[in-house]
Amino acid sequence: MMRTSFLIFFVLSLILSSSYAAVQDFCVADYTAPQGPAGYSCKNPANVTVDDFVYSALGVPGNTSNMIKTGITTAFSSQFPGLNGLGVALARADLAVGGVVPMHTHHGASEIVLIIEGTITAGFISSDNKVYLKTLKKGDIMVFPQGLLHFQVNVGDTPALEFVSFSSDSPGLQILHTALFQNNLPTDLITRSTFLDTAEIKRLKALLGGTN
Repeated sequence: MMRTSFLIFFVLSLILSSSYAAVQDFCVADYTAPQGPAGYSCKNPANVTVDDFVYSALGVPGNTSNMIKTGITTAFSSQFPGLNGLGVALARADLAVGGVVPMHTHHGASEIVLIIEGTITAGFISSDNKVYLKTLKKGDIMVFPQGLLHFQVNVGDTPALEFVSFSSDSPGLQILHTALFQNNLPTDLITRSTFLDTAEIKRLKALLGGTN
């Protein structure tokens, strides 16, 4: 009897879960509702349109007139509502000659870069401090495992373009130099914890807007 009851419960659970999945094909982000730890709330399906699943910003070159000579355009769930909850995202990086995507990490996603134009040296550092470094050309792809520090530099004599995919719709980002020098973390503590020269730390704080 218990076995029969369990079988009936199991079958009903499958039917109910399948029915739930069938009506939950997507969760388009509702930017007017509060955002929780799991992401954006779902937009009422009655108000969802095809435009929620289309995003055109990656077709426009990014502005490279900045300190790093790189323009990055993202298609994350915070800009592209149809991505919400799907576990994927894209970005475009335009690198002028000498442009760089500084050392950074994504705590919530692995990353794959596809070189469209130019020559880019890219690399990452594993948790045992081994460096994986490669100069990439048009058509090459490289993967950066989740949570590891990585970077890209345009080492060619022409502008470079790459498209980037992530295994999360909100991959998160922490840039190493802004984490150290673009806030009010005391210079003395940075000196002690990084062994960098105090004068250099102050120079970088002045350059990046840090204080203290």
